[in-house]
Amino acid sequence: MNPAECRAFLIVMDSVGIGGAPDADCYSNAGLPDTGANTLAHIAQARPLAMPNLDRLGLGAAIRLASGVAAPGLGAAPQGLWGAATEVSRGKDTPSGHWEIAGVPVPWDWHYFPDTRPSFPPDLSAAIARAAGTGGILGDEHASGTEIIERLGAEHLRTGWPICYTSQDSVLQIAAHEDAFGLERLYRLCRDVAALVHPMRVGRVIARPFVGTAGDFRRTPNRRDYAIAPPGTTILDAAQAAGRATHAIGKIGDIFSHRGIDHLHKGKSDADLAGHLIRLADEAEPGSLTFANFVEFDSLYGHRRDIAGYAAALEWFDGVAGQVMARLRPGDLAIFTADHGNDPSWRGTDHTRERVPVLGWGYGLRPVGLVGFADIGASVAAHLGLSPLGPGVSFL
Repeated sequence: MNPAECRAFLIVMDSVGIGGAPDADCYSNAGLPDTGANTLAHIAQARPLAMPNLDRLGLGAAIRLASGVAAPGLGAAPQGLWGAATEVSRGKDTPSGHWEIAGVPVPWDWHYFPDTRPSFPPDLSAAIARAAGTGGILGDEHASGTEIIERLGAEHLRTGWPICYTSQDSVLQIAAHEDAFGLERLYRLCRDVAALVHPMRVGRVIARPFVGTAGDFRRTPNRRDYAIAPPGTTILDAAQAAGRATHAIGKIGDIFSHRGIDHLHKGKSDADLAGHLIRLADEAEPGSLTFANFVEFDSLYGHRRDIAGYAAALEWFDGVAGQVMARLRPGDLAIFTADHGNDPSWRGTDHTRERVPVLGWGYGLRPVGLVGFADIGASVAAHLGLSPLGPGVSFL
């Protein structure tokens, strides 16, 4: 088939790691190394998983390849393209994983704020307050987003000061009440702060709006990420430059600073995003690239260490994957992968350094072994007939 007519779907299951990262000992949670973290295997060991569609592609086999661990419920003989990918970028965060998957490993060390109180340099805290037009900021520490809103939300309503916090990721998050502070005001503040911290190599500033009253504060779906632009040509850039239609589902637009994207498809939940993906499996143009991120595995279940919720979300998504694959056409490629781990059985509340699954529809049975994140982008480029991309090598 003419590559200019082939379609590609690159689908990231945010945080669905499969263990085995060779450098996991260099990363930590709650002061202890990530050695042995394994998001999918540990969930399956707590409650066997029923994921027949992705397991038929090779999900269980990928876990065994990556980490040598069997995952109860995931034992099917592979029928698709399958393997496991190892990251080289020095981070276990969303931009690092997505950029490298898209062909651009991160060439620098990210800046991380220390786990102290205060976490931010005094001049930065003062600059945030000036940008907000307030007398100061609240928080200024490592914290869980839901916990800090519960703890400081009432003071935020009383003072009007934004709640600012960070984590082990290279990130600065700002929470504010949608009604009392204002959603557009929060977005403007985050844009201004991003301009301050991106030169420091802080990867993202995240707007975290919430609503409600004391004792009943709730984050809303209106999160927005302000990320540094990728430092090289991504698969989105290459496809768009070649005249191919590009579709971004979920927070892909934010992660890639809206570069290389023709059509953005957002939603209030992963269920909304699933509707977009299923529709695009029917409707996306010949030669197009669809790049999707499903964030709730990470945001709702991984960080909150909710094993049961994570397991239910995985089984729901397997049904979505089955609907997508049923709509694909000859000449299509769909790759299901992840950007890092977030083992809900692990200590702490942060991401875990892990290998990720590489599962493909469209090439029949094809074991690809242990590959690099960047090889995924190179393979998508090869499928679409684009010029070779970055340091990756196609496994097609």
